[in-house]
Amino acid sequence: MFPLSSLAVAEEVLSAVNGANVEVEKLDVLVHRALGAASAVNDLRDLYDRMPSYLETKLLPFQREGVRFILQHGGRVLLADEMGLGKTLQAIAVAACMPEAWPVLVITPSSLRIQWAFMIQQWLNIPFADILVVLSQSGGSNKAGFKIVFSHLKSSIHLDGVFNIVSYDVVPKIQDILLASEFKIVVADESHFMKNAQAKRTNACIPILKKAQYAILLSGTPALSRPIELFKQLEALHPNVYKNVHEYGNRYCKGGFFGVYQGASNHEELHSLLKATVMIRRLKRDVLSQLPVKRRQQVFLDLNESDMKQIRILFRELEVVKMNIQACNSPEKIESLKFMQKNLINKIFNDSAEAKVPAVLDYLGTVIEAGCKFLIFAHHQHMIDAIHQFLLKKKVGCIRIDGGTPPTSRQAFVADFQEKDSIKAAVLSIRAGGVGLTLTAASTVIFAELSWTPGDIIQAEDRAHRIGQVSSVNIYYLLANDTVDDIIWDVVQNKLENVGQVLDGQENTLVVSSNPSSRSPHKQLTLDANPSSRSPHKQLTLDAFMKRCQSTDDTHHKTKSPKI
Repeated sequence: MFPLSSLAVAEEVLSAVNGANVEVEKLDVLVHRALGAASAVNDLRDLYDRMPSYLETKLLPFQREGVRFILQHGGRVLLADEMGLGKTLQAIAVAACMPEAWPVLVITPSSLRIQWAFMIQQWLNIPFADILVVLSQSGGSNKAGFKIVFSHLKSSIHLDGVFNIVSYDVVPKIQDILLASEFKIVVADESHFMKNAQAKRTNACIPILKKAQYAILLSGTPALSRPIELFKQLEALHPNVYKNVHEYGNRYCKGGFFGVYQGASNHEELHSLLKATVMIRRLKRDVLSQLPVKRRQQVFLDLNESDMKQIRILFRELEVVKMNIQACNSPEKIESLKFMQKNLINKIFNDSAEAKVPAVLDYLGTVIEAGCKFLIFAHHQHMIDAIHQFLLKKKVGCIRIDGGTPPTSRQAFVADFQEKDSIKAAVLSIRAGGVGLTLTAASTVIFAELSWTPGDIIQAEDRAHRIGQVSSVNIYYLLANDTVDDIIWDVVQNKLENVGQVLDGQENTLVVSSNPSSRSPHKQLTLDANPSSRSPHKQLTLDAFMKRCQSTDDTHHKTKSPKI
């Protein structure tokens, strides 16, 4: 063990040993540069004490560790925790430690913009109007009162929010505005969206991240298939280190021809290098004792204006009918009006499902990128059809169980889902797929729609949350403001309270969590993914060095480094 500054002397001394055949393999230039850059960054861990106490107490121990890691590494890191462990919350906590560096820019997939806005407002308790969301077109509901601007009106865009949230697709259109806005803190959620070096969104985002004083990349799957997909993310964090793609490709991506790096080499070294310099990653199995067995979370979708028009008309008609019922004295007329009210609600239920389809599919695109196994429940046939066709189009292995699935085929489908790694998704009808099935191979459950009957929802959740499940289960309700979801959620809550009082002597509700350890009426977006298998090949240069380093550190601090 010796300081990096003594490396040249150590190589010289070792090479000069008499009476022994000593072979010195010099540290690769890229590795040397990365370790040097990591040792030179400012340790900001003292800023941790400036985090609001109410926020700090809500963080789980491994999340507090993550925040300290980000600050220790100068606020330029890749937070690569497995899906479902609260990366969003950790990034918000880091921003809370550095209010003098606000305003903040958040770059995220389009399906998660509103989710980020809700999370920021909830955890930091700042005014809704201080959270600015850039949308690509007019539309959707803004019931919360966030500040909304539209990217197609480029001349009138002023990013003057305390927190400013944009999607990857919008960044190329407003790159000049973003670069001129002097954001010191930039968060890139699902940073694997920048894996393609030729993509417009990648080339637009990288300069913004390079310019920022603090850049926090979040992804449970930073490289989906090969090491070259990491390069642009690393370049964004440390452009002076990862400045030559051929240097990186030749070291870690051998297997392709020049300029096209499809292979992998020295992967153990790369893993150790990342963990020592820019990356923190924890798996669910490493922190399972800290997680609750079931976590429900709301995800609010952003719907297009064109899809909302008919629903708004129906809601206005429904309001008129409700007023007429209240003012009417004739029992016969009231019955007629109630029948009309029921038909209108059913119509809103059906039209809401149709309006949600594009947003649900957009969200599923992000889930698919994570590579996890998941269950997705829906009620209407056209929603089930749309989801199934989308998965087939994306070449995602899936099973489908609805009212039209023969009973004799269901168990074979379940066996495929449970046993085959290639089957990633189960598309299920809430009624037909919500009972009698064991689907514990997944620990992520998604509801594209709600059911009027709370028992159906609980039964559907428990397809994954039952004997045989070895992980905590994350459940996501995809909701849209100003749709039938506004009605059903309240109805389901009231029914659960009544049933709970009768059966259990206490009220039961669909409690949604704002982080894995709390119960709050708000939400957090986290996904679950299956851990990627470790490479069977052993690379012994830097890997052996890092193991000795970790061993020494463990002895000194009496703490265990997270396993990968």
